[in-house]
Amino acid sequence: MTTSALTTSALTTSPKLSSSVPTGLWLAGRSVEASSGAWFDVLNPATGEVLASVADANAIDVLSALAVASAAQARWAATPPRTRGEILHRAWELVTERAEEFALLMTLEMGKPLSESRGEVAYGAEFLRWFAEEAVRIGGRTATAPSGNGRILVTKEPVGPCLAVTPWNFPLAMGTRKIGPALAAGCTVIVKPAEDTPLTMLLLAQVFAEAGLPEGVLSVVPGLDSAGIVGALMADPRLRKVSFTGSTRVGKILIAQSATHVLRTSMELGGNAPFIVFDDADLDKAVDGALAAKMRNGGQACTAANRFLVHNGVREEFTATLAARLGALRTGPGWESGTELGPIINQTQLSRIAQLVDEAVVAGATVRTGAKAVAGDGFFYAPTVLDEVPADARIRTEEIFGPVAVIEGFDTEAQAIEAANSTEFGLAAYFFTRDLDRSLRVASALESGMVGVNRGVISDPAAPFGGVKSSGLGSEGGSEGIEEYLTTKYIALTS
Repeated sequence: MTTSALTTSALTTSPKLSSSVPTGLWLAGRSVEASSGAWFDVLNPATGEVLASVADANAIDVLSALAVASAAQARWAATPPRTRGEILHRAWELVTERAEEFALLMTLEMGKPLSESRGEVAYGAEFLRWFAEEAVRIGGRTATAPSGNGRILVTKEPVGPCLAVTPWNFPLAMGTRKIGPALAAGCTVIVKPAEDTPLTMLLLAQVFAEAGLPEGVLSVVPGLDSAGIVGALMADPRLRKVSFTGSTRVGKILIAQSATHVLRTSMELGGNAPFIVFDDADLDKAVDGALAAKMRNGGQACTAANRFLVHNGVREEFTATLAARLGALRTGPGWESGTELGPIINQTQLSRIAQLVDEAVVAGATVRTGAKAVAGDGFFYAPTVLDEVPADARIRTEEIFGPVAVIEGFDTEAQAIEAANSTEFGLAAYFFTRDLDRSLRVASALESGMVGVNRGVISDPAAPFGGVKSSGLGSEGGSEGIEEYLTTKYIALTS
């Protein structure tokens, strides 16, 4: 059992898997069983039913993947940049051609509505096209030494074999955002996808093989023992870089482990994004932006707005409108026509969201809409707006990762900035105002790696994605993204 594929007669029926998506480990360019013969189940979060069984990698398997990656590294690094770029471009074409297959697969294993899955396919595929173009723009420099005794030659070279650890919330895009620049730079890659959503990454590996990527350059090793898999790889000196997207808690552990062999690290960690609405904002646009910033992926995004800081002069109007818009969203399986909000990824995360909301309500928060799980199959939580939340409530300081908006009031710009920055996180921030001077002033004052001004969606493959403080290290995307996979070499030339 190493493959399955996607078929459905209509989007209103529950789609099934049949025979084209790999379910084995992806090693040396093909789908294989785990060395132990073990498999684990992937659930459909909209129904709670088993979607597929996937090979369960262990330390032996991932070290085999590293051996293959190490053996392929020199050959891939020596591959002409144009050739590397052409393979990435062909992969972009294939993902785009198979957009509906990828979208439906993501909806089934992650739960997001099909319309959002289609958006992720377009967004995720664009990283492949972007870095296909960046592959031929890896630069360097040369200069005459100031002393006049020779020339300074600076080159950029691939870091070496890389480990990419991807999360479940964007099964395609979080992979392409790491794989794209790594391959463009000349690095081999091992991907450890989240155990909740490994199928999309396995299908992507198959697409890369069809695009002409040589065997061993890309491996995918799903498995339940994430700590054991990642730990085994990071303890091996052949690995030269780790790129991780996930919680700050796990990121700190990986940073500590990376010290053993002084690995290059890219860390895209947790967030607690503020969304500020000033009293001069266009409230209709602000509410639209709030829905985009909060409800993309059902709030299950590191960039999701968590804390809505609203000027007290417009607080009630904004809150009432937002509550009405969120309360009217249609919740259901992502493949059903008209669904606007899909399920939470699993029961553990659903219970965590419910606990955060319940604690806040018991402490005195006002429920404007929602605040309850949705009865029935799957893992659904109603879109929720909470006002008057006590300052010490956990929901104001922890990343919610769900369809819950927490409203806070302020009176002055200084208060808004202080509240926005009063967190260990600094990934994304948003604010709405019609004042250009304020736009520049507040954007500069916010302690965040990314700021959206009068917009609720900020991700762009051509822009650097990354945070400050406990939200991470390094950037993904943009021209900055490929630099994370390159080392600088200085060559001193005698005249």
